[in-house]
Amino acid sequence: MRGKIDVSSGLWPAWWTLGVSGEWPSNGEIDMMEYYRGKLLANIAVGTSKKYQAEWHSNSKSIIELGGPEWVSKFHIWRMDWTEKDIALYIDEQLLIKVDMDSLYNKDGSNTHPFKQPHYMLLNLAMGGTNGGGLENTKFPNRFEVDYVRVYQK
Repeated sequence: MRGKIDVSSGLWPAWWTLGVSGEWPSNGEIDMMEYYRGKLLANIAVGTSKKYQAEWHSNSKSIIELGGPEWVSKFHIWRMDWTEKDIALYIDEQLLIKVDMDSLYNKDGSNTHPFKQPHYMLLNLAMGGTNGGGLENTKFPNRFEVDYVRVYQK
């Protein structure tokens, strides 16, 4: 995906997938791009023995670390490489996280693998809430601009 995110206080843009079968998080979640509270996140979640509690494989980069206001003002390319061996998430060719598929089985006793099923993509700009935070100092309107989303399969 090539996109540009607004990092104003309280905003929570995301590009992510969910598996088509099972309850969250045992259906699997991949956050190719998620932003809130000054950080860009790359996350992969599977189920645990506790209902609705995920085991997260995560990494984050602060917007300052990525380049601050100059970085925010530009479009960037987020990428996911999903193979039989692993799932790797990138921003502008920089690897954020790579997780071996063998470690992504659900820990809920089912021994299912949520990433060996079809997933669907979501793109959204959430506002407020636990992760987004307060919107008191945010000017509106806001945008999560998407130039394109491309999917390739071998």
